[in-house]
Amino acid sequence: MINPRYAILLDGGFVTKKLQERHKHFPTADEVLLECERIKAHAALANCELLRIYFYDAPPANDKLINPLDNSKMNLGVTHIHSHYTSMLDSLELKPDFALRLGETVTHGWGIGKRAQKNILRNPRQLTAKDLVPNISQKGVDLRIGLDIARLALRNLAQIIVIATGDSDLVPAFKFARREGMRVYLDHMNHGVRRDLKAHVDIVL
Repeated sequence: MINPRYAILLDGGFVTKKLQERHKHFPTADEVLLECERIKAHAALANCELLRIYFYDAPPANDKLINPLDNSKMNLGVTHIHSHYTSMLDSLELKPDFALRLGETVTHGWGIGKRAQKNILRNPRQLTAKDLVPNISQKGVDLRIGLDIARLALRNLAQIIVIATGDSDLVPAFKFARREGMRVYLDHMNHGVRRDLKAHVDIVL
């Protein structure tokens, strides 16, 4: 009897955020791999064969911005965040059985930082340049996750997918995979997630 194959799909933004909260620093590629080893060791995957680990994210922003309040310049391409993020992605890409799926990073000017919003609500005052942070978003990451889930299911490349995420927007992709006979396992890394995310998987690790 052939052992069932499984693929691990990592929502990169979610995984790095949870690891950063745990370790109090931006995660390294090795720390991401340790999470994969934890998943692989789960009893639900005993006697299963790993197909591949997919890591979905977007490259860090490298725009050059001018703060509208004091005209100071910020080059996102030379920040510590850019350096750490680039290093992690470059290292992961070279790991065995690993595949990067990168979307796009889009910068939409400036926004008021969360800490500044709370501070101003408590003690109303005028905005300062330090209150502003770059307004950065990702495009195409969820789409790539959904497309890979569909491809793995329709081509029967894997019988099980393990998804590390907290994003309930992926529920339609989960439903599709299960309708095609694939088993879907969720790893939410102890993050509080909506009920419907748990309801449309077979096992919560």
